[in-house]
Amino acid sequence: MANATMVTEFLLLGYPDGWNLSFLYFTIFLMTYLGTLLGNLLIITVTTADQHLHTPMYFFLRNLSILDMCYISITVPNACVNSLTGNWVISVAGCETQIFLVIFCACVEYLFLTIMAWDRYVAICQPLQYPLIMDAQFCVRMTLASLLSGLLYACMHTGNTFRLSFCQSNVVHQFFCDVPSLLRLSCSDTTSNMVLLLFSAVVVCGGCFLFIAVSYIRIFSAVLKFPTRAPGKVFSTCTPHILVFSLFFSSGTAVYLRSSATSDTLQDLVLSAFYTMVPPFLNPLIYSLRNKQVKDAVRRVMVRQLFSAK
Repeated sequence: MANATMVTEFLLLGYPDGWNLSFLYFTIFLMTYLGTLLGNLLIITVTTADQHLHTPMYFFLRNLSILDMCYISITVPNACVNSLTGNWVISVAGCETQIFLVIFCACVEYLFLTIMAWDRYVAICQPLQYPLIMDAQFCVRMTLASLLSGLLYACMHTGNTFRLSFCQSNVVHQFFCDVPSLLRLSCSDTTSNMVLLLFSAVVVCGGCFLFIAVSYIRIFSAVLKFPTRAPGKVFSTCTPHILVFSLFFSSGTAVYLRSSATSDTLQDLVLSAFYTMVPPFLNPLIYSLRNKQVKDAVRRVMVRQLFSAK
């Protein structure tokens, strides 16, 4: 071990299978990235400009859109540039930064989605107390608490990953740095890392999943007991949130709980692309297509802009 050459930089594997498919991957990545930016910018603009959407639910939806834009910007633009230049080398510091930011954004997204479930529960099951519970001060505090929790969570996993020694291959079978890929490259004992990864995933992701599941069980129970609460409207506001969380939870679980011994390059690429690109891309589509309030707000903002242009 003393004679081993320590890794000073990593080589991202990028897109497999030659230039033709690489150009196809580049096109898909770029179009997905641009679509994500446009969709989330639309959500941010509408929830800011329309007074009817100045509620806690859309406050967190706006924060989620901002977070999604940051989340996809950590990996995809860099991958697109690398594919054009053919330079897939990344420094250890750059890799560390990428891992930290990806984990931070993913953790905060889980927490935002959990708070949004709590918001729906209070709005439907405790409507009279809703203005008192979900006031502006509470929303700001929950946002700051989520950001701080994500910061601590990202620091813990990033620090625990880069205390390891990397003296084997420096080829990361991925288009960006992530924890499972680096654990395969370490010549240190990674048992504690795997235990921490599993434990934190159960606590954070499992805790969020359990909280959201209980919230929606209570919501649907209340709706079925009291049909006068307009079940159609309840389902139209809750369904987008359930779809977004299910998508993010399932893709994240597939990436971080898969076997660290697995090294199928194409499988890694697809899973990680699904985890880092698909949820941010689909979030605005799901919320705008499944949510009547957002669609109505888009129409109002567009009409207002047309009249102001005249």
